[in-house]
Amino acid sequence: MQAFTDIRALIIDMDGVLWHGDQAQAGLVDFFQALRDLKLPFILATNNASLTAEQYVGKLAKMGVSVELNEILTSGMATALYLSERYDPQMTRVFVIGGIGARQPLLDMGFKLTGLYETEPDQRAHLVVCGMDRELSWDKLATATLNLRAGAHFIGTNGDLSLPTERGETHGNGAILAGLTASTGIKPMIIGKPEPIIYRQALSLLNVDPAYTVAIGDRLDTDILGAVRTGIRSLMVLSGVSTEKDVAAADFGPTWVVPDIRDITAILRTNTL
Repeated sequence: MQAFTDIRALIIDMDGVLWHGDQAQAGLVDFFQALRDLKLPFILATNNASLTAEQYVGKLAKMGVSVELNEILTSGMATALYLSERYDPQMTRVFVIGGIGARQPLLDMGFKLTGLYETEPDQRAHLVVCGMDRELSWDKLATATLNLRAGAHFIGTNGDLSLPTERGETHGNGAILAGLTASTGIKPMIIGKPEPIIYRQALSLLNVDPAYTVAIGDRLDTDILGAVRTGIRSLMVLSGVSTEKDVAAADFGPTWVVPDIRDITAILRTNTL
C-alpha cells in the first residue's frame, strides 16, 4: 500500500462521507478543523444535485462546520458549467427534472428553463437535464419523454442508482434516468462521477497538480472509479455505500481504505497509514 504522503489538496464527497441525510458522521467537526489547521485546500464535490452551494454551506453550518461557497461543487453546478461551455445559454432552452440544485446553476448561467408540456416546436427544450427530484411526477417524466423524442439532448447530472440516507439506502438519480431511457431508448450523457468531468473541474478550482491531490469517497462505482479515470489517488471510507468485499471483487480500487473520517483526521495529523 502506498504511503499517505505528498497530499496538497483533497476532493471530498459528501453523502456517506460527511453525513447520512441530515445526520452528521461522527468526527465531522474535528475532520474539518484538521483541514483548516493543516491549511489543506479542498473541494466538496458531490454527485447530489438536489441542493445549491448555498444550501450545502447552510447544512454544514448546522452541523458546526464553516465552509465557503467556492469550496462546494455539485453535479448540478458542474452540469451548468459544462453545458455553458458548449451551448449558447441565451439560445438554448432546457427542461429540468430536479430540484433547486439542478435548476439554479442553469439559471445562473443564463439558460432558459421550459415548463411542463411546453413541447411545441417553438417552445420545446434543446436539452433535457435530469437530477435527483424529490417531487418527481408523471407530468415531469412525460414532458421529458416528449422533448427527448423530439430530439432534445439527454443530460444526467449523475448516475447514482442509490442514495445513502439516515433511513437507509434509497433510489438515486440513476433510477430516474433508467426510466427515461426505458421509455425513449435514449441514454443520457453523465456529468458527475464516475465520469472525470466533475473531478477535472474541481482540480481546476484547486489549481493543484493532480499528482498531489486525493479524492475521498464512499462509493466504489462513482467516487473511486471517477478518481481512477481522472488519474488521481483515492481514499475510500466504509461509512457509506461500498464495502471491503466490493473492493476485493472489483478490477480497480482505491489507493487506501479506512473506516470513516475520524481515521482520516488521525492520518492527516500523524501522516501515517
